[in-house]
Amino acid sequence: MRILITNDDGIQAPGLAVLERIAKTIAGPTGEIWTVAPAFEQSGVGHCISYTHPTLMAKLDDRRFALEGTPADCVLAGLSEIMDTAPDLILSGVNRGNNSAENTLYSGTIGAAMEGALQGVKSIALSQYYGPGNRDLDDPFEAALEHGAAAVQHLIDHGGWDDATYRLFYNVNFPPVAAKGVKGMKAVAQGRRAGIHFRAQQETSPTGRNFLWVRGGAQDVPSGAKTDATANLDGYISLTPMRADLTCQPTLANLETTLT
Repeated sequence: MRILITNDDGIQAPGLAVLERIAKTIAGPTGEIWTVAPAFEQSGVGHCISYTHPTLMAKLDDRRFALEGTPADCVLAGLSEIMDTAPDLILSGVNRGNNSAENTLYSGTIGAAMEGALQGVKSIALSQYYGPGNRDLDDPFEAALEHGAAAVQHLIDHGGWDDATYRLFYNVNFPPVAAKGVKGMKAVAQGRRAGIHFRAQQETSPTGRNFLWVRGGAQDVPSGAKTDATANLDGYISLTPMRADLTCQPTLANLETTLT
């Protein structure tokens, strides 16, 4: 199996090293792992592409490249220029911090998997929830490292992959616990943490200039029954199928009746 991996935390991120180990397990001894990742952190860029300016690319090693661009750029570079043929699978992550609930909409990790799906390749995003149960461990990613290959393999075997216009991709989040504390996997929907919003906060520099910092909300808030953040906070790996189609079908059907 040939696997393309990327992330949004940058080419040197520890989560990418975890993903490389997961990918090697999935690919097997005769497989190929290709890495195309941002040269620096790109958290929060979503599905952004560098459409209006060129992007510098550097070859670091055989099948390992750094791009001064976004995660979606990295997928495009891998598929269009770097790899001679398309991979069998694209893996994005393992993100430092969760991409459950509303975080999904901002995530560059998710953006890479979305671009892979738009290009017709099976794609999975993986993220490691942080919390008091794992952030002080020697390796906060140990839940993802120990259980990541099993989660990916389960989706390869049972993911219901199709040839729809907007193809499926998957969002996987590992709970904020030690590896031994993981209770299993749950197929769940994307949730929303009640009352949690990103916000802009102004701060004044010593020179008197005003800057804005984007701040997030509390991450230890559940997101409703049978949804991702709730499952993660309960100790489960969440598996969430997604598509890039943003159409609200029930509203579309109702709106059509008003036009007849």
